[in-house]
Amino acid sequence: MNIDSIKNGYVIDHITAGQAMNIYHFLNLDAMDCPIAIIKNASSKRMGKKDIIKIDIETDINLDILGFIDKDLTINVIKNGERIKKYNPELPATVKNIIKCKNPRCITSTEQELDHIFKLTDKKNNVYRCLYCEAKAGK
Repeated sequence: MNIDSIKNGYVIDHITAGQAMNIYHFLNLDAMDCPIAIIKNASSKRMGKKDIIKIDIETDINLDILGFIDKDLTINVIKNGERIKKYNPELPATVKNIIKCKNPRCITSTEQELDHIFKLTDKKNNVYRCLYCEAKAGK
């Protein structure tokens, strides 16, 4: 398999196998007019299998939220064909409108226009709680 290298953009690597399409849709990559490569079930020494997404465009994508979606992935920033930065996104302190509160008594159940906001309350165990009712969120 031959996938061209990218000149300016991002390589999202070490995605849990089978999760690339979820990230693709979450980031609305289908709306972008640029080359995007999705590699599913690539062999990995560290993970056994992994997915990879290559985005060949410099754009304003909030990649930090990916730490919530898959805490083990790696983001590579590419400029002029060279990797200039490699990092693992941190768990964001708050997530907005990514998960919904499942508590039927939460105000977000009756007030449909309210944003669903969750704050990180336990970084070690990746626990987020609803800003309004403190209910624990699951992914």
